[in-house]
Amino acid sequence: MKQTDKFAIMLLSIAAAIAVLLSIMTYLSTNSSILPDIAGVIATPFRSVSSTITNTIDGCLAYMSDFDALKEENERLKLQIAEMEEEVRQAKADSDENARLRDLAELREQRRDLHLESARVLEQDASNWSSMLTISKGTSQDIETGDCVITEAGYLVGVVTEAGLNWATVRTILDSSSSIGAMIFRSGASALAQGDFALMSEGRLTLSYLGTTPDLVSGDLVMTSGLGGYYPSQVVIGSVEEVRASDDGLDQVAVVRPSADIESLTQVFVVTSFDIVE
Repeated sequence: MKQTDKFAIMLLSIAAAIAVLLSIMTYLSTNSSILPDIAGVIATPFRSVSSTITNTIDGCLAYMSDFDALKEENERLKLQIAEMEEEVRQAKADSDENARLRDLAELREQRRDLHLESARVLEQDASNWSSMLTISKGTSQDIETGDCVITEAGYLVGVVTEAGLNWATVRTILDSSSSIGAMIFRSGASALAQGDFALMSEGRLTLSYLGTTPDLVSGDLVMTSGLGGYYPSQVVIGSVEEVRASDDGLDQVAVVRPSADIESLTQVFVVTSFDIVE
């Protein structure tokens, strides 16, 4: 039982007792010529208390009624807020989906040499030494080991390393075992984009085999080279953040920020085949 309910019952009991006492005193006052004045004097404060208690009870009941009404209104407002928040989330999801579709339509127009299969990202497995994705398509959609995986904007995500009937595992370009032929878009110089154990936690990779005096500056765009025909050419990998000496001091390496936001991927596109463009 609520505290307010107990209090109301107590007040009602006191009021009932006073009412009984007043009835007795009224009876005595009407049946005895000696007692009327005494009964009136005694009854007056009780009548005052009774009136006060009655008013208090009425106030408590009104308060409880108002409290219940406010509680119901609060619940309705909470429900309305939850519904509006869901509408906002859905609108954001719809907006993101529309943006992806626009980017994909533009990519398909620009890269007609690529044959793409859409897939959802089912799981991300990232640690200090690996960066892997599990996606929702596999061999039944012609996805094979070695296929490139990109975003709807055409940014490189990684390479398929294992494929089942309706799933596949993707090693991202951040993985310390990742290695893919690259080129500098501005100069056309060849290099090798590699995952780096020391840079994985920063979401970065390295560009190596640049020589001792590379023609490379911060902001340069890095793309796949397509050499050997294993992967499509001119898929954007990322951009150069800095150039520094390699660990052995004999060469220069670049730190590259991937264009794909690897950690927030929800959908990717597998390049199941591509036309080699000379």
